[in-house]
Amino acid sequence: MAFVTLEPCSHHGRTPPCCDALIAAKIGKVVVASTDPNPLVAGQGLARLRSAGIAVELLPPHSDAARASRELNIGFFSRMVRGIPWVRMKMAASLDGTSALDNGVSQWITGERAREDGHAWRARACAVLTGIGTVLQDDPRLDVRLPEVSRQPHLVVVDSDLSTPVTARLFEPLAGGLPRQVWIYHAALDPRKEVALRERGALLTHLPGASNKVDLHALLRDLAKREVNELHVEAGSKLNGSFLREGLVDELLVYLAPKLLGAGAGVSSFGPLQQLKDGIKLNFTSVDREGDDLRIVARVQGRDAFLQTEQG
Repeated sequence: MAFVTLEPCSHHGRTPPCCDALIAAKIGKVVVASTDPNPLVAGQGLARLRSAGIAVELLPPHSDAARASRELNIGFFSRMVRGIPWVRMKMAASLDGTSALDNGVSQWITGERAREDGHAWRARACAVLTGIGTVLQDDPRLDVRLPEVSRQPHLVVVDSDLSTPVTARLFEPLAGGLPRQVWIYHAALDPRKEVALRERGALLTHLPGASNKVDLHALLRDLAKREVNELHVEAGSKLNGSFLREGLVDELLVYLAPKLLGAGAGVSSFGPLQQLKDGIKLNFTSVDREGDDLRIVARVQGRDAFLQTEQG
């Protein structure tokens, strides 16, 4: 007997059909937690198993195991059902909400355990997104620096004016020679700069929106076409504010350090709101300690409604 979280696929994608492996193994029964929302599968995997003489049990969609299965595959379900990735925004701040001092200093507000945990969340994502402000100010690599990592998420840069330096550290080879792609989304046109960035290996996409800024809605749809299931956002307060203001964030990953830093940059800039009821409403998913710091995972209310849709 085999237990699977998602309906075994019956088509060739990055790997051969899972159905073939189960049939070849002469499995007598397969228990499936959830059908596949991918129209290329959508029940065909179950039918193929049954036609091979394998007993198939599909768990009730509202059972604990079926719900847990959809949660486990939340990015995939998001891409298939909504046509956009699951967007998780990471923030780190002092207890009074300061993410950087007035002079720009921000390393390190949280401790080593929290930073390692943040890398683990990066590692589970298909892509990490940041903005040009972070690139220019911090010159980060935004890779996963964990010894056991076997792949690197791709890097997305929102760079409306094509200001990414060709010398930026994000273009440097990563530890262990692991590959990743650098996707730069821009609104302005600068043929010479575009050639220079492509020579550094960047893949450029022109997505102009309002006010000569990148169209973030179109960006998410394009990332879904690139098979990005989970998008991990690590950006400055302006881009964070844009994502929040446009209703594009599904989940917040927040690390709070046990210190007060007073005046400085906040974690996001949107608003100002006129009424308290207009604030973004959240549900706390988990609250845990990472060393001396507090880690909060909070989900924007209603953003996971697509998970409640009965599959099959």
